[in-house]
Amino acid sequence: MADQRPTQAQAQPHRPTVTPAFLQGHLCGALTLLATASVLLILAGLTASGAVLGLMVFLPLIIVSSPVWVPAATILLIFTAAFLSLCGFGLALVAALSWMYRYFRGLHPPGSHRLDYARSRIYDTATHVKDYAREYGGYLQSKVKDAAPGA
Repeated sequence: MADQRPTQAQAQPHRPTVTPAFLQGHLCGALTLLATASVLLILAGLTASGAVLGLMVFLPLIIVSSPVWVPAATILLIFTAAFLSLCGFGLALVAALSWMYRYFRGLHPPGSHRLDYARSRIYDTATHVKDYAREYGGYLQSKVKDAAPGA
């Protein structure tokens, strides 16, 4: 009886396997990645080989002419640093002038409240010092007259 029943493999007809479209896209992407990586690896090897060969060829020339290259590189470094510093200071100056222009025009740039607070603190301190000097200045004048009655 067991022999009369068809097995599962016999019962189902053979269907061709169809690869879904999204798997075909992944396969195409993987092949593209493999080809691109191979080309880039070859180019990297050629670049490294060219650099080593160029260094081997030009190293004697570089060593012989180093008394010229070292001062030239030093001067170039100094001029580059000076130029970049000048650009940075110029940019800071433009930013500061722009901030001051907006502040004096009453546009309240960022940080202007801190400047106003510092100004009010300085004004209050100066007022207190002036009042203190008036109060105790008369006291000192009277002490001077006591010490020197003819003064």
